[in-house]
Amino acid sequence: MASLLTNPTITTGRDQVYVASLPLRARKGPAQLLLSAVYSLNLWDFQHFMVIIKPHLPPPHDSQALVYDFQPKDPENLYVALAVLSGKAVEGAVLNRKLPKLPRSKCWFIGYCKGNAIDVACEFNKNWETNLRVGRHDCRNYTNGLVESLTGEKYVLERLRTSTGV
Repeated sequence: MASLLTNPTITTGRDQVYVASLPLRARKGPAQLLLSAVYSLNLWDFQHFMVIIKPHLPPPHDSQALVYDFQPKDPENLYVALAVLSGKAVEGAVLNRKLPKLPRSKCWFIGYCKGNAIDVACEFNKNWETNLRVGRHDCRNYTNGLVESLTGEKYVLERLRTSTGV
């Protein structure tokens, strides 16, 4: 599937906001192979979503991006996976890290932040409840909420799901 990653027109001084997806993580072996196969079929519900901020920075730092996501604290633990699948709440973690560049696939440009994106994300993360419950309070809710705080767009994942046909 081709990515909807676009080359947005450069807007001076505004941080770019993207949403990306990755396969769900599992222990090595059959579970990991199954999740990877499901992900390759583009089944929307078996993807992990995250927000990427590309701050407006001068060269040579202009290709760096920051990833923000929410996932179980120990996503590869079998007991955590069973608890998640049974609908129980598990301890979650809000993560952020640097990327040297944007992903080439399954990454969509959403828009521009109305303020300093890093400050907005930090404030959002301070108030985010870290008990994770799939379907009620998970990476999808986190992505939708953070994108709304950054750009004002509500329910971004529904728009992406509709526009990508997945």
